[in-house]
Amino acid sequence: MSRLFEATSIGSMKLANRFVRSATYEGMAAPDGICTPALQEKMAELAEGAVGLIITGHAFVSPEGRVRPFQYGIHHDGVVPALAAMTRAVHDRGGRIVIQLAHGGGQAISKATGLPALGPSAMEMANGTAVQPADPDDLGRIREAFSEAARRAKEAGFDGAQIHAAHGYLMSQFLSPYFNKRTDGYGGGLENRARLLLETAARVRSRVGEGFPVLVKINSDDFVEGGFGPDDMVRVSKMLEKAGVNAIEISGGTGISGDKIPSRIGLAKAGEDEVYYREAARAFKREMTIPLILVGGIRSLPVAEALVVDGLADYIALSRPLIREPGLVRRWRSADPAKATCISCNRCYRPILRGDGLACEAIDRTGERPGGQGDG
Repeated sequence: MSRLFEATSIGSMKLANRFVRSATYEGMAAPDGICTPALQEKMAELAEGAVGLIITGHAFVSPEGRVRPFQYGIHHDGVVPALAAMTRAVHDRGGRIVIQLAHGGGQAISKATGLPALGPSAMEMANGTAVQPADPDDLGRIREAFSEAARRAKEAGFDGAQIHAAHGYLMSQFLSPYFNKRTDGYGGGLENRARLLLETAARVRSRVGEGFPVLVKINSDDFVEGGFGPDDMVRVSKMLEKAGVNAIEISGGTGISGDKIPSRIGLAKAGEDEVYYREAARAFKREMTIPLILVGGIRSLPVAEALVVDGLADYIALSRPLIREPGLVRRWRSADPAKATCISCNRCYRPILRGDGLACEAIDRTGERPGGQGDG
């Protein structure tokens, strides 16, 4: 039996296989951040496709942390009923779903929210947004916002929560010496730069209890000069493991990382090159016992299998391949091992920018657009 399709657990959460839908912005929420029926159905479609664990797109935990229009939120109790409908839709199809909790930090759309963008330090973002350094009161509110969001997630029936600390959002900015120039207890050495994330994880854990899985997504490398790197990743992961986090997903890059942005364009020439963060995963597994979820460029079933068999990852996370083929995992499970048909062109962002929500618009290798269900 393939290791990829054996049952496993992350904390109390039992999973049917080792495939994870990595959090992907869907752009399908209502203007006020409420989860829509279309977004609920998008998650249900992934469950029908046999994805072992679905991690939702990033949900903003407080209004000033919103980074995109049509992003959904978990920022007040009024969002819970629609989120509960999402979890029921997934559970009714036998799936498991974790919500990603996020604060955009300096990437927040302050012109739309009418609120200042907050970050570790004063800076100007590439889009011209002037970022204000978060003061102690701001940090207290942010920690509370994450813990309250986790409470709502549990009430809505999610199987766990993931704290987003990657890709240059708020927690990632605090971790990175490129963004974090503070001289107080939240800046300087790595222990200080990790303080907000660790305090937030502790607050979340105290709010949801020991039985509710808490995950963290973290960069393996910012891919910017003077940024957060692989050694930092391993050290922070050790801190998170000690703090009781149940699993860590490693990714990489920020919006200013050139051709090493998280969603890189173009396919690898060989299977070995598919895995963006292979060496970071190797470094992680040398030091850690906590489960590792690995994302980044994986397109082939044999490559995914080898990562697990060789001990470089416990779970295989996919993003763009599941936009094109929501039924990819089911196809692989049913003995069709052909490579994912995603060509990593990033055309899936086009309908989001139009306000139509996440969808594949690629022309595949045969000159055809994907079918309705994308099962290939």
